[in-house]
Amino acid sequence: MDLEFERDKILYIVSIKSGPNWGNAGQIEKLRTNFKKAKRILNTNTSKQNVVAVNGCLYGREAPEERGDYLKYCGQRFWEFISGRKSLYTDIIEPLGSRAKERKEEFEVELAKVTNRLTKEFLDGFCLQDGTIQWKKVVEFNASIVPPK
Repeated sequence: MDLEFERDKILYIVSIKSGPNWGNAGQIEKLRTNFKKAKRILNTNTSKQNVVAVNGCLYGREAPEERGDYLKYCGQRFWEFISGRKSLYTDIIEPLGSRAKERKEEFEVELAKVTNRLTKEFLDGFCLQDGTIQWKKVVEFNASIVPPK
């Protein structure tokens, strides 16, 4: 379990996944098995807590869903469920998006520098003056045994 918290005398055990379509049938069955095992262990305590299992997805728009032995919450509903705040999702995501936009230009400048440097190194080391690739040199560089120094 990735998260465990108590609210209103209910112990929630949460497995957090990236999005709503995170796994195949075998992975989902393993999730169910893990939830059952965790509930069994937690219910051996003398307190006999009410334990609710939740599959939480960081993004997605699926409606909250009862899956028999666990609940599934996606996107904003998941963030609201764990925090109790309707706006937590947008409070987190919006600043991340703004910061990414601010850094995009800086990233593109640095990416161009690296691309140019690597292109120059490739041209200098593996191409003729007219730009023809010397494939034998490329293969030797990638696959030959490097002599000891």
